[in-house]
Amino acid sequence: MNVTPETYARWRATLLGQLTERAEIAAIFDITGPLRGKRVLDVGAGDGTYALEAASRGASVTALDAEQVMLDAARARAASRGLSVALQRGRAEALPLGDAELDVVLAVTVLCFVSDAPAAIGEMARVLAPGGRLVLGELNRRSVWAAKRRLRGWLGAQSWRSARFWSLSELEQLVQGAGLKAARMRAAVFFPPSGLAARAMAPLDPLLGRLHAPGAAFFAVAAEKPER
Repeated sequence: MNVTPETYARWRATLLGQLTERAEIAAIFDITGPLRGKRVLDVGAGDGTYALEAASRGASVTALDAEQVMLDAARARAASRGLSVALQRGRAEALPLGDAELDVVLAVTVLCFVSDAPAAIGEMARVLAPGGRLVLGELNRRSVWAAKRRLRGWLGAQSWRSARFWSLSELEQLVQGAGLKAARMRAAVFFPPSGLAARAMAPLDPLLGRLHAPGAAFFAVAAEKPER
């Protein structure tokens, strides 16, 4: 995937990037439950946005990514904020962790890029302790945002050429197939990919997400591992 830490930094420097990231973070952490003292894994952590947010909420966090350059960027960002995050190189389809080690697993815009989504979800379920929670965040396949990224892929953007976007029902089927129970859902990013539109509509995003209003570009799903 042709994405670098600089790609993320440029995105966050734009108004649209800032408002979109804020809405997605709010959706994810609205359904993680309290994180203080929890053992959290962020799969496909990139340069650490969700790992750092979890650490700021008191979790003991491991950020995992296949690319060392992303882990280096996450380390730098953690240091700049005075946060402690463990870094681990690895792939979602073969997590380098033992069974039942974690309380919460996060995976945000990861499944759209993995080659074997059921294997990845199975690995995330494996490392969760009984009663633990998996939180997935993905781009809604039935959205203007997904259509724009498909177009960019067709026009040659390597990072989106082979991406697969998901529907909510498909994500629910994936987690159920791994023996998890879908528990909560939040939607976000009800504005089109326009900075001006985002500025006008972003204040309504949390309310629309809790109402499960149609038209969201992003959704987050929480699933729980049954107690023994």
